[in-house]
Amino acid sequence: MPGRLAVLGAGAWGSALAGVLAPRHRVTLWARDPAQAQAIARTRRNARYLPEIELPEALRVTADLDAALAQAELVIVATPVAGLRELLLRLAAARSTPPLVWLCKGFEQGSGLLPHQVVEAVRGARSPGGALSGPSFALEVAQGLPCALTLASRDAAFAREAAALLHGGRMRVYYSDDVIGVEVGGAVKNVMAIAAGMCDGLGLGQNARAALVTRSLAEMTRLGVALGGRAETIMGLSGAGDLILTATGDLSRNRRVGLELARGARLDEILAALGHVAEGVRSAPEVARLGARHGVDMPVTDAVCAVLEGRLTPQGAAERLLARDPKREA
Repeated sequence: MPGRLAVLGAGAWGSALAGVLAPRHRVTLWARDPAQAQAIARTRRNARYLPEIELPEALRVTADLDAALAQAELVIVATPVAGLRELLLRLAAARSTPPLVWLCKGFEQGSGLLPHQVVEAVRGARSPGGALSGPSFALEVAQGLPCALTLASRDAAFAREAAALLHGGRMRVYYSDDVIGVEVGGAVKNVMAIAAGMCDGLGLGQNARAALVTRSLAEMTRLGVALGGRAETIMGLSGAGDLILTATGDLSRNRRVGLELARGARLDEILAALGHVAEGVRSAPEVARLGARHGVDMPVTDAVCAVLEGRLTPQGAAERLLARDPKREA
C-alpha cells in the first residue's frame, strides 16, 4: 500500500530516493535551505547535487520541517553523519515521533558513534528505526537502474515492514537485524575506497587493486565482529557489495580522493573541488581509533590516515603495506 514518507535532506542521495519513491508513495522532500527548496520545486531538478535528473511532479518539496513531517508515517533522514544529531534534536523539538530510517554512513566525529548510537542517544533505545545501506550511487538510483539495499533494525518486525514499504520498482530491499554489521560496512568501506583510489592513481595494476580490496574486506570484517556485528553481514550487500562499488566505481567520491592524492593534489584542494562530502576522510581517524581501542589490526586504515595527515605519501603508504611480514591469511 502507498505510504506517507518524509525525506529529510535534499542532497544527491535524499533527492534520488525521494524521486524513485514518489511514483509509489506520497513523498515530501525537505531541504534546509528555502532557496534550494523553491528552486527544486520550480524546476523539478536539484541543480547542485543531481542536475542530470528531472524529479517527478508528484514529489512535494518544502523547507518547512513541520509541513514535511505532517502525517508522515516514516521519516527518512538523508543528511551526512555530521548533521544527524542536529536534525534529530530538531525532530525532538518538533515532537516528531514517526519511525526513522537513516541513510548516512560513517562515524560521528569526536564521539566515534555509529549512526544508530547517535539515534539512540537522542531518541532512546526503544524508538523504532533502522539503517538503509548498500551499494548505491545516487545518480544510478535516480536514473531507475537496478540496485539492492539492506534495511537493518534491532526490531526485526520493523525491519521487515520498512523494507517492504521501500521495496519496489528496480530497487530491491532486503532486511536484517544486524545494525552494527550493516553500519560498519557502510562506514569503513569509504576509507578503503580512498586506498583503492590511491592504488589506481599510482598505476599499481589490477592485481594490486584486487588484493587491496580483498584485504580491506578482511579488515572491515575484523572490526565489525569486534564491535558486535556478524561476519556474514560484512560479506553481504552493505559490506562487500558497497566496498566493491565504492572502490572501483567512477562515481565514487572517496575513490576520487585517493586518485587525486596519488596525483599529488592537496587534500584541501581535492575536497573543495568535490563539492560533496567524502565520508571516508572524516571516518578514517575514527576507524583507526576504534581499531586501536579494540585491538584490531587495521593496516590499510592506518596507511590511509598517514596519507590524509601528511605523514606518508601515497607511494610511501603502498611501500609500507607491501613491506609487511608474511602471515596466515585471515
